[in-house]
Amino acid sequence: MQIPNYIAIIVALILSLSISFLQYFYKEKYAVKNTVLLFCLRSFSIFLLLLLLLFNPTINKVELQTIKPVLSVLVDNSQSISFLKEDKNIVSCIQSIKNDPEIEKRFDVIEFSFGNKLNKIDSLSFTDTQTNISEAISSQNQLYSNRIAPIILLTDGNQTIGTAFEFTDSNQKIFPVVFGDTIQYTDLKIEQLNVNKFSYLKNKFPVEVLLNYQGKKRISSQFSIYNNGTSLFSKKIQFSPTNNSKTILTNLTSNKKGLQYYTASIKEIKGEKNIKNNTKKFSVEVIDEQTKVLILTSVLHPDLGSLKKSIESNQQRSVDIFSIDQFKKEINDYQLVILYQLNKKFNKIIKEVKLKNKNYLLISGTNTNWDFINNQQLNITKNHLNSIENYEAIFNNSYLSFAQKDIGFNQFPPLKDKFGEIAISKEHQTLLYQQINGIKSNQPLLVTFDENSHKSGVLFGEGIWKWRATSFLSENSFYNFDQFIGDLVQYLASNKKRNRLDSNIEALYSTNSNINISAFYRDKNYKFDTRASLEITVTNTDTKKTLTSPFRLINDSYQTILENLNSGVYNYKIAVLDQPLNIKGQFTIKKEQIEQQFTNANFNKLFKIADRTGGELYFKNEVTKLKKALLNDKSFYTTQEKKIVAKQLIDWKWILVLIISSFTLEWFLRKYLGKI
Repeated sequence: MQIPNYIAIIVALILSLSISFLQYFYKEKYAVKNTVLLFCLRSFSIFLLLLLLLFNPTINKVELQTIKPVLSVLVDNSQSISFLKEDKNIVSCIQSIKNDPEIEKRFDVIEFSFGNKLNKIDSLSFTDTQTNISEAISSQNQLYSNRIAPIILLTDGNQTIGTAFEFTDSNQKIFPVVFGDTIQYTDLKIEQLNVNKFSYLKNKFPVEVLLNYQGKKRISSQFSIYNNGTSLFSKKIQFSPTNNSKTILTNLTSNKKGLQYYTASIKEIKGEKNIKNNTKKFSVEVIDEQTKVLILTSVLHPDLGSLKKSIESNQQRSVDIFSIDQFKKEINDYQLVILYQLNKKFNKIIKEVKLKNKNYLLISGTNTNWDFINNQQLNITKNHLNSIENYEAIFNNSYLSFAQKDIGFNQFPPLKDKFGEIAISKEHQTLLYQQINGIKSNQPLLVTFDENSHKSGVLFGEGIWKWRATSFLSENSFYNFDQFIGDLVQYLASNKKRNRLDSNIEALYSTNSNINISAFYRDKNYKFDTRASLEITVTNTDTKKTLTSPFRLINDSYQTILENLNSGVYNYKIAVLDQPLNIKGQFTIKKEQIEQQFTNANFNKLFKIADRTGGELYFKNEVTKLKKALLNDKSFYTTQEKKIVAKQLIDWKWILVLIISSFTLEWFLRKYLGKI
């Protein structure tokens, strides 16, 4: 605890007087005249010594501090600089600014490099694979929000990530220096490509491609999409200086199962300097979803035809309808069995379904024998009456087994079934609830069961054909209803066991891009578990080089980032530590240097940011002009501010001189007076 100065002075003074009094006056017989002088010298010396050694009080001193304006030099460290052969020119420009004595006298020069991120300059490599100019400018605003800090921006103006930097707000003036060719060369490029990640075998999937042209003449070219060297789509495209953008929409057919790689390409034209941006690669995973569905019925009903049409709207699904009396085939030939209006005639089929653990959908109605069902140990029973009830549908937003949107279920006509209370004896998910005369109940209308790899479902009511007709009248299309039936069939027909560990790894990545990976781990009750430790191991199939990276828990997923991986094919394994759970797969990193797809500097955007912030744009040969403008700009001025500095007494050397002098004088006087 710091002792106040006035207390320290009083205590030191009392102690010094007391010590001196004991030495010179207590039982002392010498002459008072000489003793008083020695007493004063001794008291003064001890007083100063006590202040220094024991108390060392501080004295506040007001000083004026001179603050020069900061001159931030932001240097583009991306590959596009070296690709445009401007790396040496940028280094020369930095040296010219940093070594200028007038600039050094006027400004506090601080240098930063930027690519993916902003860094203090250690060394420049011009190897960053992405450029984020907007983040570099925003970071300066945060660092020097309360200081005068003009920005010199040494770049080609080509940004690959981040928000549009020409619209970035800045509290400081920005002076871009343009590096790179400002001549607008003729160029064709694929600006953007959009495609779904998945498709089903024999189905069509859409591809959308945005093409851009830069030039002064009318030209024509040809756009194509290839798979394993075979042309799947081709179209001639014409461009002009005013009509310089085209959007291509096409549908490709999935003819082969598995991960398929495609190449989109626009043919180069005469005089085109950069052809690396004429090609983009993409991938689509093709899933074989061939499903055979068996419908066994005890009655003729419009529902049967409606179900067949909905299920077969997907070409990968086929439906066979048989009367229970006429069916002689093997149920193992089918992935899903739909049991329509069960009665005692289904006794043999039910036993076979249970014995072979077949997936099924049970649909009840007015002709259903519920006494028979109640005795079959299907985990559902109904305490029924012989009266018929109309059951309307209420959609359950909390249904989790598969993704299903509300297609207007509450607007559909009611289904008919025998009235009674339903009891379900095992875990289930309710997709639709019953509503009777406008009153919602907790009784299910459509439920699904998922136990290990076995799936089943029950629809408590007939008349679903009316739902398909109503959906068509509402949407002028059967699509929504058929999609609903298709999703239900796909879920029930699948024997795939629910995974406790999943991930979202893409099949294709660009070279040197940051690969963001999320993983989802669930406990044995399939609830998200935050207590696990996950890691991913990736191995290059050519070099056999292995990299292991742990996951971090962020929000509702485990996440990690893989950086600086070379192009090639990689096998990966995501594992839960201390548990026998893992998933394996493969991804490819393609050779694509986006920073090398620029042919010149982006002069227009750099001019906009300079004009927006009150700065001025310069070219690489105008550095001297830039420095002169900075020195003549009166808005960049040196400021002074008062600063209170606390100085300790021990730092004052003249006090030590006084102490030594006082003790020395006392010693000589005592020697002279013969007291030593």
